[in-house]
Amino acid sequence: MTFHVRALGIDNLKQAQVELAKINCDKTKIPAMDDKVVFRVIKLENISTQNANFLKQAFLVNGGEVVVGRSTIDFGTAYADVLLCATKKQFQKAISQLKIEPWGLSSIAEAIERTINNIESFPQRSYNWQHHSLKIMPRHTLIMGILNVTPDSFSDGGKYNTIDKALYHVEQMIQCGADIIDIGAESTRPYLGAEKISAEEEMNRLGPLLERVLSISTVPVSVDTYKSSVALEALKLGAHMINDIWGLQQDQKMARVVAEYNAPIIIMHNQDTTYYQQDIMSEIYNFLQKSISIGIQAGIDPNNIIIDPGIGFGKTPEQNLIVMSRLDELRSLGCPILLGTSNKRFIGEVLGLSVEERSEGTGATVSIGIMKGSNIVRVHNVQAMTRIARMTDAMMRSDI
Repeated sequence: MTFHVRALGIDNLKQAQVELAKINCDKTKIPAMDDKVVFRVIKLENISTQNANFLKQAFLVNGGEVVVGRSTIDFGTAYADVLLCATKKQFQKAISQLKIEPWGLSSIAEAIERTINNIESFPQRSYNWQHHSLKIMPRHTLIMGILNVTPDSFSDGGKYNTIDKALYHVEQMIQCGADIIDIGAESTRPYLGAEKISAEEEMNRLGPLLERVLSISTVPVSVDTYKSSVALEALKLGAHMINDIWGLQQDQKMARVVAEYNAPIIIMHNQDTTYYQQDIMSEIYNFLQKSISIGIQAGIDPNNIIIDPGIGFGKTPEQNLIVMSRLDELRSLGCPILLGTSNKRFIGEVLGLSVEERSEGTGATVSIGIMKGSNIVRVHNVQAMTRIARMTDAMMRSDI
């Protein structure tokens, strides 16, 4: 008999358990073995050189490894970034040791443990309102259908300029599989110089339509706004969620408004320029971590927070591609991830296509986004993207 050699893609405990069972590993031994099969790499940034060297010793003695720069070993720098490389079992042993050490190492251990737990567990959520409910579940990516009631949105500006047209579009999106409807009344077109409007004008556009949509919609309705006064009026009218493209960092009152109504909030990464000092994912992560902290301090239930990497906002086309390829790093924050790539400029740059021709490119981003951990996708073409999401779910998130 000829032997064969192949590499396995084992990214989580479930996959490890399946492969252990396939080779007839003793069932009683699988729980003790699966933690040894899954390998993780965790990055720590800006820790003291002393702690970096202590971490190295703690992991080495437990069979893991800590990669540090030369200046860390010879104490040539005060602070350093390090890579922790170990199996889950080795992480557990090192964490137990670090928790009883001084110099802030116990806090570092808790942060490492929290990060591992976040990437190992799916962020299930259940939201309930008087007439609607929404569940974020492991095997079903949610579809957020976009309704722009603006004259100048980059993809569909002016298409739904009457209430009847807008209501018909909402009904069509729901029939095609939308789990959430997201209504925006101010264009925020990146790079295209979208005109800012007052809160009063935004509400004049939004209010009459929102009332009608709420009266017919069989799914929750989200309002896309970064203004607390608009969010307040929308929530008073019965809106279920708020989608803030500035992640609670533009309007200081937004977090309190959302907390008062106990509403789910989507916090998106955004910035005015495309300049990043070092690592783009590190800066996005830190921005979202700050937004989460702002929300929790204002009284927002942590389970009500959904994060969005902000594809197309404060990023060049090349930077958007980097974020897409590393999207799964945001799972460390422990929040559901919403991805909004629909018809965006970076797709057009790659494929050389106009806005009207970007459906296939959008589909590719939706599929890879789901594979990288997205729980909700925000799209224009609900029917096509629902089909793509269902197929990707079947391949990547089922028990097959």
